[in-house]
Amino acid sequence: MGTSKTEIFTAQQNEIALLAKVLGHPARVAILQHLFKMDSCVCGDLVHEIGLAQPTISQHLKELKLLGLIKGNVEGTSVCYCIDVENWSKMKETMHGFLNQDLPKTDCC
Repeated sequence: MGTSKTEIFTAQQNEIALLAKVLGHPARVAILQHLFKMDSCVCGDLVHEIGLAQPTISQHLKELKLLGLIKGNVEGTSVCYCIDVENWSKMKETMHGFLNQDLPKTDCC
């Protein structure tokens, strides 16, 4: 398999692609929705709530945390997760700029 040649694209293009990729799995979307719904840090009940195995949930949490959309705090023997509000706001700004770049043309093909 060839390389993706990400170096030929701008930092913003790579960032948008990473954000789209992390949001491109329904389990990660479900995790984010649950964290927003709880409006607090969540420890351990994601397996029950999402319905996937613990290792699978852990992998999705790792991807979300790697991109900075969530953060985790160690509490005893478990890690509690919540939305990283600052990074979530940055992601919204980035995606807003990308998604709203269309021009209102009525005579285009």
